[in-house]
Amino acid sequence: MKRTITAAAFAAAGLLALSGCSADDGGSSDTIKVAYQKFGTFTQLDDHMKQVKADFEAENEGMTVELVPIEAQQNDYFTKLALMNKSASTAPDVMYEDTFMVESDADAGYLAPLDEYTAEWEDWDQFYDNAKSAGLGGDGKTYGIPMGTDTRALWYNTEVFERAGLPVPWEPKTWDEVLDAAASVKAELPDVVPLNVYSGKAQGEAAAMQGFEMLLYGTGDTLYEADSKKWVTGSQGFVDSLAFIEDLYQGGLGPTPEQALDKNVGNLVSAEWFPQGELAIGLDGSWLSGTWLETGTAPWPEWSEVMAQAPMPTQEGQEPGATSMSGGWTLAMGSKSANKDAAWDFIALALDKDNSQSYDIAASQIAVRGDVSEDPDYQAANPTFGFFSEIVEVTNFRPATSDYGQISSEITIAMEAVMTGQQSPEEAAAAYDDAVAGIVGEENTTSAK
Repeated sequence: MKRTITAAAFAAAGLLALSGCSADDGGSSDTIKVAYQKFGTFTQLDDHMKQVKADFEAENEGMTVELVPIEAQQNDYFTKLALMNKSASTAPDVMYEDTFMVESDADAGYLAPLDEYTAEWEDWDQFYDNAKSAGLGGDGKTYGIPMGTDTRALWYNTEVFERAGLPVPWEPKTWDEVLDAAASVKAELPDVVPLNVYSGKAQGEAAAMQGFEMLLYGTGDTLYEADSKKWVTGSQGFVDSLAFIEDLYQGGLGPTPEQALDKNVGNLVSAEWFPQGELAIGLDGSWLSGTWLETGTAPWPEWSEVMAQAPMPTQEGQEPGATSMSGGWTLAMGSKSANKDAAWDFIALALDKDNSQSYDIAASQIAVRGDVSEDPDYQAANPTFGFFSEIVEVTNFRPATSDYGQISSEITIAMEAVMTGQQSPEEAAAAYDDAVAGIVGEENTTSAK
C-alpha cells in the first residue's frame, strides 16, 4: 500500500503554510526558495523540481515555489550554495544537499533538523535505515531526506572490446587485469581512450571518491578509522592507489591530463566518448545510463546492447573480490527558512513514493525506499538496476565528518600532482599526510597498520 501523508494532515500543513506560521521562528512567507544543482547533461533533477513545484502550488493555493537551479560543477555548486546560506535574504528554504556535506553544513548552522517532521511522517518507515543514516548530523539529528543512492563500477563498450580482441563478458579480478585491458585497447585502437578514471582538482568528489577511494578501499586500507575517530596516514594503500593513477596517466592509458582536468570531461564521457566508441572503459556511477534513456539529454537507443558493467576488483583480488563507493543526495531544509512547515511539505511531496520512483527511474538512482525498490515498474525500467544494487554489499562510504571536505581536496591535489608528473606517488602521499595533520591536528591522525 502506498504510504503518504494523509489528506487531512497535508491540508493542515497547507493551512499552516498559508498562514505563514513556523514552529521555529514565527516568520512568514508565501514563497519558498528551492536551490539545486543543474549541470551539463544531467537535467533529470531540474525536470523533477519543475514537476514538484507545479504539484505543490496546485495543492497550496497562494503559495509560490521559486526554483533556483545552480548551473555549476560539483565543487562550484557547494561554494555557491554556501554563499547563499550566509544571508537570510538569499538562503534557500529547501536545498539539494550531498550526503557528505550534511554534517559540515549542519555544524555551520545552514540546515534545520527534521526530526519533528519525520516523527509524524508515515513514509519515513519506507526508507532503509542505512539511507536514513546518510542524512544524520554529528548530533544524531536528521538533516537530510535521501533521494536515492548509487554505486560505482567499470562500464565498458562491448563493441570496442570486440574490435580490440578482448573478451565479452569481461570480468577483471585484479587491478593489473584492468590495466592490461587498457593496454590492449591502446595497442589495437590508438584513437580510442582506453580507460577513464576521474582525477585532479577540477573533478572534485568525482576524483576523490569515484576515482581515488574506489582504488584505496580495494587495497584494504581506509582514509579514516571510525572507532578511534582518527585519520590514517602512512598508508601503503594510499601510495599504491596513486601509483595506479600514475600508470594510467603517465602510461598513456587514459585521457590526456588536459582532457582529464577539463571540468566538462564527465559530459564528454556520457554524451560523446562512450556513445561514439571513443572510450573503452570508464570507472563511473550507476546513474550513467540515465543520460542515454529516451528521457535523458543524450538518448542512445542501443546503449543497453553496447554497454556492459563489471565490478571494480580489489587490488590483488583479495576478499571480498570487488569494491564500490556509495554516496547520494538529500533534500534538506534551510535553517533560515521563514516558513519551515511549507519547506517540509515540499520535501515530503518531492520524496513521496510516486515522486521518488519517477526521479529514481529518470536519474538511474538506486532506490532508498523499500516500496520503490520492490515496485515492478522500477525494476523493469533499467536493465542495470539489478547489477548496481547487488554490489551494495561490497560498497564503502565516505567519512561522515565535518572536515572530510578539506581532506577530499587534499586527495585531489595529490592525484593531480601524480597524473601530471609533478610528484611521485610516494612524494604526493607524504605531502597529503602533512596536509591532513595540519587540518585535523597530529593527535587526530594514526599511522596505518
